[in-house]
Amino acid sequence: MTSLGSITFPIIRERVEQIVTVSEAGIIEAMKFIWERMKIVVEPSAVVPVAVLWERKIDLSGLKIGVILSGGNVDLGNLPWHGGIPGGR
Repeated sequence: MTSLGSITFPIIRERVEQIVTVSEAGIIEAMKFIWERMKIVVEPSAVVPVAVLWERKIDLSGLKIGVILSGGNVDLGNLPWHGGIPGGR
């Protein structure tokens, strides 16, 4: 578990309007969706914003949004669906 530091916590308190959580299943579905549609493997923690959209946790109707996808901390031989990518490490 990660803790909030003395620098980050005041920024969050001042600027963050809402915090939502997502399910592990939502994270996995978002990872799978990105893999199937874009052929990009995104690590679970980096795909959480997409899972928020996937599970419709907040209403963004009519808004233009962007999500930054990052992270390569994924074991390709152990993806959470279909038993991994053949030939994965």
